[in-house]
Amino acid sequence: MAAFLGHILKIQKHSFLCNITRNFYTISSSSLHQTPFTLTTLSQVRLLGTSAEGVCGFDEMVGGKQRKYYMLGGKGGVGKTSCAASLAVRFANHGHPTMVVSTDPAHSLSDSFAQDLTGGRLVPVEGLNSPLYALEINPEKSMEEFSTATQKLGGGGVKNIMQSMGLGMFADQVMQFLESQEYSMFSRIVFDTAPTGHTLRLLSLPDFLDGSIGKVMKLKAKLGSVMKSLFGKEEPPKDTSELDKLKANVAKIRDLFHDPETTEFIIVTIPTVMAISESSRLHSSLKKEGVPVKRLIVNQVLPPTSDCKFCSMKRKDQMRAIETIREDSELGGLRLCQAPLVDMEIRGVPALTFMGNMLWR
Repeated sequence: MAAFLGHILKIQKHSFLCNITRNFYTISSSSLHQTPFTLTTLSQVRLLGTSAEGVCGFDEMVGGKQRKYYMLGGKGGVGKTSCAASLAVRFANHGHPTMVVSTDPAHSLSDSFAQDLTGGRLVPVEGLNSPLYALEINPEKSMEEFSTATQKLGGGGVKNIMQSMGLGMFADQVMQFLESQEYSMFSRIVFDTAPTGHTLRLLSLPDFLDGSIGKVMKLKAKLGSVMKSLFGKEEPPKDTSELDKLKANVAKIRDLFHDPETTEFIIVTIPTVMAISESSRLHSSLKKEGVPVKRLIVNQVLPPTSDCKFCSMKRKDQMRAIETIREDSELGGLRLCQAPLVDMEIRGVPALTFMGNMLWR
């Protein structure tokens, strides 16, 4: 009996993979290593859902030369990095000098592009004719650089909290994007963010810093007064220019996060009730932070099938989960984009081009 069941499972798995291959683009192993990569040899993918669904409004996203920031985030394991990397490739292929930035301490961009992007510096992505650069923010380096200003003022509390959050360099890095000539060429900047909890802390960083910096400055003033009243000796004033500059930068970052003309947060999820529930809570938190959200990506959607019972049951389960999105008070008003499940890893520029042409339409 066990051998018979094992044989049946093998047949179903083979049927599932064959059906996936029939319904989606077929990418040969040789085409994955081709540079430059073209899609002329690929068959047409079957669209999922209604004609309005699955269309992400890429024409709107790619239009205009004004710089725009796109932040992709959601629950861990839903494919945020692949979606972010494929969007960056798509922008670059449409003529936008593009940069994709990972703010996730567990960096996956190097794996996604099949290229070493470590080191905390801009690295040109290979295999494209248009300019695309990648940057993995180094959390260890960020902690050292960011703590300098607070150390000068004895602000150990702020420094320690920032270190535990691992977000130090983000504030500094965003300011470089805004002001440094090195980054002035980029018209599209895509952020591959960390899983939900870390991302929410990142997005609340400006308000957190603004309040913390103000508290540090007030505390220093009060301590100076206490020292004078107790010992008749006033503590020599410390230079607060670095902290004042940081506070001004934080205000600029807050304005950037909240500006719907330049910034958009895109939620990525998968068609399960648990993932969609977390996405709903994420959207609620983003609304409270005033972060613009227009799109929701549902990744790893199974295609219709008639010769795989397991696949048919799984797809029905996914469709029920997707239906909850339409009824959800938080997610129902977002543009719904669907990305299919494929029987291969999305890794390297050719595969990311393939995914981008399916998702970002």
